[in-house]
Amino acid sequence: MTYELFISLRYLKAKRKQAFISLITWISIGGVAVGVIALIVVISVMSGMQEDLRNKILGTNSHVVVLTNEGRITNYTELIKKIEGVPHVASASPFIFNQVMLTSSTSVSGVAIRGIDPDMESKVTDLSQRIKEGGLKFLKTPQIPPTTPPLEKGGEVRLEGIVIGKDLARNLAVFLGDTVDVVSPFGRTTPMGTTPKVEKFRVVGIFNTGMYEYDSSLALISIPAAQKFFDTGDTVTGIEIKVDDIYVADSVADKIHDMLGFPYWTRDWMEMNKNLFSALKLEKFGMFVILILIIVVAAFNIIGTLIMMVMEKGRDIAILKSIGATDRSIMKIFMMEGLIIGIAGTIIGCLGGYILCELLDRYHFIKLPSDVYQLDTLPVKMNPLDFLYISLSAIIISFLATIYPSWNASRLDPVEALRYE
Repeated sequence: MTYELFISLRYLKAKRKQAFISLITWISIGGVAVGVIALIVVISVMSGMQEDLRNKILGTNSHVVVLTNEGRITNYTELIKKIEGVPHVASASPFIFNQVMLTSSTSVSGVAIRGIDPDMESKVTDLSQRIKEGGLKFLKTPQIPPTTPPLEKGGEVRLEGIVIGKDLARNLAVFLGDTVDVVSPFGRTTPMGTTPKVEKFRVVGIFNTGMYEYDSSLALISIPAAQKFFDTGDTVTGIEIKVDDIYVADSVADKIHDMLGFPYWTRDWMEMNKNLFSALKLEKFGMFVILILIIVVAAFNIIGTLIMMVMEKGRDIAILKSIGATDRSIMKIFMMEGLIIGIAGTIIGCLGGYILCELLDRYHFIKLPSDVYQLDTLPVKMNPLDFLYISLSAIIISFLATIYPSWNASRLDPVEALRYE
């Protein structure tokens, strides 16, 4: 141990008559710790929110979508075989997409309806794992799960199945086994004019993605039922693709576009949700900048503590200089003291932030309205790099706070300090 470090540690142990300086030292450590805790918790929550939203979006939608300028794809079976041969493509599935109105006996709601292949859908999205009641498999044939009332009642014809979100089911006041009317914006032309096309569907499943946007405005039916309802024949709207690495989705989309050429075009999940994730990234950086001010405020406490320490230890500094201590050594003593305060506060803050994040992640004691925040609780993701950046920032700010008091101590004239001793 160098004598500068030894003296720094001794100075941290204030004498009884210097208890006030000791209190200020502990306040400085506490200020740094509080700033670090706030940064860790907020950044971890922002990271968790970003990851949670990404998982929910990718669990409901595919990684890459292939569409055409013509609006419909006819040779989709051949295209799927070509697409599955592209590197990093895990699977592909056709889909039909359109806007409709869903009506029940008590309410009406506008929704996006997606025609899917129930067997292939599980390979490109996680919707099958998010079904809370019923299942996608009941879309294949006009039936409902055996746990619900019989499908045919009093000679009622068997209906095509539909799977809806839990919030949409609540808005329409329907349950598993109930019927809803699907109203198409493309009506039939009759001698009396254009009339909307209406068809009854049986609710055979209710899903819960955890995102109000999907749970309140998305419905699923089978591709044959969609083709029949929209009179599209053997065509689909597009092809959804799952890749083995979500971060290469953009390059895979470019390869597929180059392979298929005009009139086909592709969109990846990053492009479709660019605004959302850019806003989250910017918000995370903004919160980091704002909360770093807490540590800056704590740094002023360190400056005040060291200035008071220099004033109190003027006689000691003069004696050290008289026996050969250099200005650089005096600076090192007080810089080390400030750094010890900063490092101690950072360590306490990291431990406190980690414990608080663990408690928040385990017990979810903060609830959120899902229709406002798209989440029902605060997600937490602790990233080691975030801990590293926050710790380095706190230590650097603490070090910068030591420069002026240390420099001031090194300029102390021993003759002036000892004159009245």
